[in-house]
Amino acid sequence: MPTIQQLVRKGRTSLESTSKSPALDSCPQRRGV
Repeated sequence: MPTIQQLVRKGRTSLESTSKSPALDSCPQRRGV
């Protein structure tokens, strides 16, 4: 399993696909970054 930091980096590119980055769901404050 990738680290949260990695998920955040990938999630930032595809913020629209929350299903791709479930970690962002757990940390909504990270989404603002």
